[in-house]
Amino acid sequence: MDLVRHLGYFLVVTEELHFGNAAARLGMAQPPLSQRIRRLEEELGVRLFERSSRRVALTEAGRLLVPEAREIVARVERMRDLMSDLARGDAAVVRAGVPADLGAAVLAALIAGFRDRRPDVRLSLTEMGTAAQVAALLEGRLDVGLLRHPVAANGLAYGPVLVRHPGVLLAEADELTAWAAVHLGDLAGRDLVLFPRDAEPGLYDDTLTSCRRGGFVPTEIICTDRVEFSLGLVLSGTAVAFGAPAEVPGVVWRPLAGAPLAWRCSPAWRAEPGPYVRDFTTVAVEVLKQSAGMVDEGVPPAPRVTPRPATGFLA
Repeated sequence: MDLVRHLGYFLVVTEELHFGNAAARLGMAQPPLSQRIRRLEEELGVRLFERSSRRVALTEAGRLLVPEAREIVARVERMRDLMSDLARGDAAVVRAGVPADLGAAVLAALIAGFRDRRPDVRLSLTEMGTAAQVAALLEGRLDVGLLRHPVAANGLAYGPVLVRHPGVLLAEADELTAWAAVHLGDLAGRDLVLFPRDAEPGLYDDTLTSCRRGGFVPTEIICTDRVEFSLGLVLSGTAVAFGAPAEVPGVVWRPLAGAPLAWRCSPAWRAEPGPYVRDFTTVAVEVLKQSAGMVDEGVPPAPRVTPRPATGFLA
C-alpha cells in the first residue's frame, strides 16, 4: 500500500466529510476511494470515520491522525520538490542580508544553526547595511534580512525585535577605565568612531541623539564599517567607540551607566514569509540571544561583571 497517497486521500475526505465530493475532487469514482480509506484503516488498525447514510464524521483516531497526516504529506511533497530542484540544478536557497559587523563567532553560529535546522537548503549570506537591505528586500533580491531599528520602510514585515545595550571601548591608558561604569557625559571632549550613516541612518541618528541627551557631543565623528580600523583608533587613544567587549590588548570595555543606548535589531522580509524564511528567523533570534548577548525588547539589561570577548559591534 502507498501509505502517503492513502493519507492524501484521507485528508481530502476530512476536508469534505463527504465521500462523493471527495472523490470528485480527486477525479475518481466513489467506490475506489471508499476502498482506499478502508485499506488505510486496516493498515492502521483503527476506524477513521463514522459513516451513515446522512453524514460522515471523524472518529477520535481520525482527529488525532489529521495533523500527523498533514505533516507527513507536506514533508514528502517538500522532499519531492527538493529532488526536482536538484535534478534541475536549482536547489532551494535562502538569500539573507546581515550587518557587516555581525562578528565572526555570531556569523559562524548563524550558518551552523541554519544548516542543522535545514540541511536541504543553502544559505546565501550578503553583508549589507540596513539601508541596502531594505532596498534589496523590496526589490526581491533578498528573501530575509537582519535590520537595525529604527527603520522607515513600507512593505516589510518584521520578526521579534531584540535589543543590545552597548558599552564603550576605551584605550587602556584612558582615565575612565578606573571606573566600573562610564556615563555618556564622561566621554565629553573625545572623538567617536561610529558606523557610516548611509548604512544605518536610523540607528546612527538615534545613537547621536542619545549621546547629546546624555551630555556627550563628540569632538569629531569618524565613520567606518571596518572593525579593525575602529579598534585601532581606540587603541591609539584618539577616539572611543560603542560596542561589545573586544579581545584586543590595550583596549578596555566598560558598560554605560544606565544603559542609555539601545541598539535594536530584527529579522525582516517582504510579504508572507515562506517556510525557509521562518526557519532563518527562528535560528537568527536564537543565535543573537545566545551568541550576541541580545535580549527581547522590554527586558532590562543583565548586570555584567566579566566582559565577554567578541569580535564585532553586534557580537
